[in-house]
Amino acid sequence: MDETQTAEANVPRTERGRKTLRKLLDAAREEFGENGFHDASISAITRRAKVALGTFYTYYPSKDAIFRALVSDMSEAVKQAARHSITNDMDAWSTERAALQAFLEFAGKHKEVYRIIDEAEFVAPDSYRGHYESIADRIAGRLGKAAEAGEMRDDIGETEAWAVMGMNVFLGLRYAIWATENDPDAGVLAARANRLLERGLRPVSSGDGGAV
Repeated sequence: MDETQTAEANVPRTERGRKTLRKLLDAAREEFGENGFHDASISAITRRAKVALGTFYTYYPSKDAIFRALVSDMSEAVKQAARHSITNDMDAWSTERAALQAFLEFAGKHKEVYRIIDEAEFVAPDSYRGHYESIADRIAGRLGKAAEAGEMRDDIGETEAWAVMGMNVFLGLRYAIWATENDPDAGVLAARANRLLERGLRPVSSGDGGAV
C-alpha cells in the first residue's frame, strides 16, 4: 500500500477526528506555505496544530503524504469557492465571471496556494497534474453546456478550457499574489477578463465572416 492509499484509509470517522484532521491540514498549509516542502517538518506542523507528534501518524505516514493530501484539499477548496459563487440562473458569461472573481478572492486570502501548488510539480507531480486537469475538466464542462445552449460557439473544447484556466491562473498570480494598492478589485478584473471570453467564444454569426 502506498502512502497516498494509507492516508486515504485513515480518514477519521468521528467528529473529533475530523476536527483534528482539519487542524493538521490547516497547520500544514501554513507550514508548507511559509517554509516550503523541504524546510517544513512534521514536528512544526504538529506544533502549529497543537497536537501530539504521535497524533500526526494516526492520519499520515509521512510529510510527503500530508503534502499530497494538502494539495488535494486546496484543490477542493478552489472548486468550492467557484461553485458557491455560481447560481443556476446565471448565463455562461456571468458564470465564468463569477468563477474567476471567486478564485481571485480566494487566492488573495490564501496566497500560499500558489507556492504549494507550484512546489507540487516537483514534490508530487501526479497531484500537481491532477489539480490542473480537474480544474480544466470543470471549465470544459461549463463551456460545453454553454455551447449546447447556444451561448458559446459550438467548436470549443479542451483547448479553450485550458486557455481559460491559464488566463485565470496568471491573473491570480498578478493580482492576488503580486497585488498592489492601485489594482482593480476582483470584480472589475473578472469583468475585464470576461470581455475577452465573450468576444472570443461567442457564437459566430453571419456578420462575423467566419473569423476565429
